[in-house]
Amino acid sequence: MVDQNLLQRRRQLLGPAYRLFYDEPLHLVRGQGVWLYDDQGKAYLDAYNNVPVVGHCHPQVVHALCTQASILNTHTRYLHDSVLEYAETLLATFPSPLAQVMFTCTGSESNDLALRVARSVTKAKGVIVTRHAYHGVTQSTAELSPALGAAYSQPDFVELVTAPDPYRHGVETCQLFLLEVQGAIERLAQRGIGVAAFMFDSILSSDGVLSDVTDALVQAAAAVKGAGGLLIADEVQAGFARTGTHMWGFERHGLMPDLVTLGKPMGNGHPMAGVVGKADLFDQFGRECRYFNTFGGNPVSCAVGLAVMNVIQSEGLLQHTHLVGGALKAALNELGQKHALIGDVRGAGLFLGVELVEDKVNKTPATEQTAQIVNLMRHKGVLISGAGPRNNVLKIRPPLPFSIANTEQFIDALDASFNELY
Repeated sequence: MVDQNLLQRRRQLLGPAYRLFYDEPLHLVRGQGVWLYDDQGKAYLDAYNNVPVVGHCHPQVVHALCTQASILNTHTRYLHDSVLEYAETLLATFPSPLAQVMFTCTGSESNDLALRVARSVTKAKGVIVTRHAYHGVTQSTAELSPALGAAYSQPDFVELVTAPDPYRHGVETCQLFLLEVQGAIERLAQRGIGVAAFMFDSILSSDGVLSDVTDALVQAAAAVKGAGGLLIADEVQAGFARTGTHMWGFERHGLMPDLVTLGKPMGNGHPMAGVVGKADLFDQFGRECRYFNTFGGNPVSCAVGLAVMNVIQSEGLLQHTHLVGGALKAALNELGQKHALIGDVRGAGLFLGVELVEDKVNKTPATEQTAQIVNLMRHKGVLISGAGPRNNVLKIRPPLPFSIANTEQFIDALDASFNELY
């Protein structure tokens, strides 16, 4: 049972803008690996949170944090070896043109900074984002985040394009998306704004986990570059080995972004983020602008980030994610043959989406049933969420140590939830 006194205190102290997951909110007190535990000691299989990318409270990460915090924590206006060691380790995982990094504390700050760099370099202001994108909560990134709702209307320098959706658009997916992007470029030009950047999440998570859209993104990127704009790959959700075949989601599509933004998983729960980019862009930005972030790139954060990178490599999490994600996707496809509500299974690695529809011919969104499944899973001790512009996509995004045994537990709970629903 939910502690009503706790809920009332939260409402009184934090106000109404905060939201809680699930019809019956969770009171979590502890985490370990892929498991979370509530105040009654009940265990929940975490199949949603990508922030603890190497698992909740990973001992190596916790040790790095505590050790460095007991020695020194300052900022990037002083020299410190760990900051440079982390930068070298991180940049070694990127294609060579992406050669420098600037540190922030959150993904929102990273997207905000990337936008500043793009506008400084291009001297244009316009930004193209997908119609249900989410890129952050600062003023400038909220304007690029229509997923936040009507309260955050887009100003005239933001153009929205419908995300490429092979399930609903079929063979016309690439053509439709390219036409939308070209139209957005033309409208920005007509208003005298120009295009500074196309910012995209490389797995289009908020748009419904649209993973297999390489041709559409490549063609759109070429159109934006041809108009003088930059490509900003938002890797806050798709990065750090999440998609299984590559360290970074944009690599799956063979794209070369100008700027890459990082966040959430970077510190495995510790607030750190950054922007990786081409050196000439940072050089130009640096000549014209000053940048400083008190906490971005501090020694404690960099010790934590380095530990996360070491765990990903030493535990073979990229290969593990590919293997387990493939098994989970195959099992979901099998489940789709059994349950009529499952219209489409998609995703890459351990970032999967299951679109639920009331009928497979008309593909009518099963929005209400999606919420019911999410809540049924919560009561069965498995945590997932919903996504997409119609709120009818199950969003499955567990910590990367998720195992084959966890996959079987997940599928059993999902199968039982569908059986209970109808």
